[in-house]
Amino acid sequence: MSQKTAPAWVVPVMRAGYSSRAAVYAIVGGLALTAAIHGGRAEGTTNALADLKSQPFGLWALWLIAIGLFAYALWRFIAAGYDLERRGDDGSGLFQRGGLIVTGIIHAGLGVSVAGLAMGDSGGGSAAQDWTARILQMQNGKWIAAALGAIVVGSGIYYMHKGWSKKYKRHIRVTPTTQKLDPALQAGFLAQGALIAIIGALIISAAMTTSPENAGGIGKALDQLRSAPYGRVLLGVVALGLIGFALENLVEAIYRIVPARAGSDVETLAMRAKAKAKKEAAKAS
Repeated sequence: MSQKTAPAWVVPVMRAGYSSRAAVYAIVGGLALTAAIHGGRAEGTTNALADLKSQPFGLWALWLIAIGLFAYALWRFIAAGYDLERRGDDGSGLFQRGGLIVTGIIHAGLGVSVAGLAMGDSGGGSAAQDWTARILQMQNGKWIAAALGAIVVGSGIYYMHKGWSKKYKRHIRVTPTTQKLDPALQAGFLAQGALIAIIGALIISAAMTTSPENAGGIGKALDQLRSAPYGRVLLGVVALGLIGFALENLVEAIYRIVPARAGSDVETLAMRAKAKAKKEAAKAS
């Protein structure tokens, strides 16, 4: 089902969601960069946010992040249901809208975790390990877990492709700021995609060895990088990429458009790049 014009309240909900994502990845990326420079272990999302609670105004920050993550999940659900990003009703469009629902569910779950931290949970343990252990106890659980891991790897590859091909430009308004920050935005998508692919590979490894402790989220993926040859360098590069991804989410919070509301007269980065390529092709001919 498509809606011709998105309601006005959708826009602030979207912006709150992207702002919270920016905060989460800035914290995780900053702690990972600190670990790369000074040594120590990089923190995953939940543990990194648990550290925030002990800071001044940390409890309020956790609640704001949790509310923002719920807002992001709501935005994804609405965007998928009403096709506010104009993905279409064909097979490809429905697949992309299904992806919006999946990311909405993931961020709703993260919002629950952050709200739990605010209410006193310790933040220990790994959700990926817990879910992998439950799946492995099911009939044919090994293959179900492996299939889910493959889907996660595919999601990581999609993020890297989105960064490499610069498809993220489709919904970002042209401004001097967004044009200058484009390299950082691209690096952010590439780093996020690489981490997601590593998480998927860890889930597949856990499935094939029937060892749920081999699975893990962002923290485990960062640990894998840290233990590799030149691990601190790799960790530092990915940490900078995560900070770039935080910056990308901040840019989306400020400059992202909702196609079902913005209208056709708003120029996006993708439209500017296409016009530039067309002009250069005309000159060459």
